Amino acid sequence: MPQTACHITEAPSALVSPWSLRAWPPLLWQAREPARVRFHHLGTRITFSGDPLEPPAGQTIWAGSAAEGECGMAWDWVLVARGVVAMADPMCVITNLRLLGDEGEVLTAQQSARFLNEIVRALPWQHEVRRALESRPPPTLM
Repeated sequence: MPQTACHITEAPSALVSPWSLRAWPPLLWQAREPARVRFHHLGTRITFSGDPLEPPAGQTIWAGSAAEGECGMAWDWVLVARGVVAMADPMCVITNLRLLGDEGEVLTAQQSARFLNEIVRALPWQHEVRRALESRPPPTLM
């Protein structure tokens, strides 16, 4: 049976799980306003299934501060070709951001996805993931 191995590349103080972002206080943000947060990379997790036919995958976590509070975002990624990583599911960004529409209504997850993906696209996340992949130790088979 293949063993699952995990390697985390992150700042020592940034031991944040992607799902813990849901426990952060919600931060309301007008969806059509320019981003007021400067996000920084907290960490990247790489997982291996042990199957050499399955590509490496994992999660990356980013956080930032705004006048209104702290916000974080995390998403799954997968290596699709040598040196090319992509979001595993662009509809699934974990965040404590609650985006508001033009009338002040909280947008649904589906409505928010477009705006969250714009933020993700502006981040150097693929560089950080590739850097983590290059620095990972070789997988060990048990």
